[in-house]
Amino acid sequence: MLRLLATTLRPTHGELSVFGQDARSKPLEARRRIALLTHRTQLYSDLTALENLAITRMLLAKPADRAADCALLDRVGLAGRGDDRVRTYSAGMRKRLAFARLILQDADILLLDEPFGQLDPSGFQWVDEMIGDLMDAGRTLVVSTHLVDRLAPVLRSGLVLSGGKMAWVGASRDLPAALSGTLSA
Repeated sequence: MLRLLATTLRPTHGELSVFGQDARSKPLEARRRIALLTHRTQLYSDLTALENLAITRMLLAKPADRAADCALLDRVGLAGRGDDRVRTYSAGMRKRLAFARLILQDADILLLDEPFGQLDPSGFQWVDEMIGDLMDAGRTLVVSTHLVDRLAPVLRSGLVLSGGKMAWVGASRDLPAALSGTLSA
């Protein structure tokens, strides 16, 4: 589903609309409003964190802004590590840098694939807070996770796909019970 929404996978049938635009015929317009955080960070390991953000800015046609990038690194818990090569980062630090790149895109819809992957318990808490901040900023989040109990109280609605079809939809707070009840049978 995330790949369909990100327009990296074309639907075989049906419709795909993003903000009222047909994303099948105009995928670039949809991509401009969507940012994707995958379980693979897709960072340039031989570059520094700041160089990774500078490349992202360039690809987004945003002006270079080292001060803003340093502030962004501070926001994701990487203050003082901007000039370190990414290959020296732990997996959790790479995830945090990937979040910084996601935030830099300033997209309306954020697609998060296993956002807790590769993080320790303090990283889990950080992701919880980041998700809350992004929602408070008016962003729409679509999150794919196996940690349903963790996110159910934070998000507003939930959806379960089974065999490529919608098996359940409702308030996210009801999702854990739904998963342990009828859906697991």
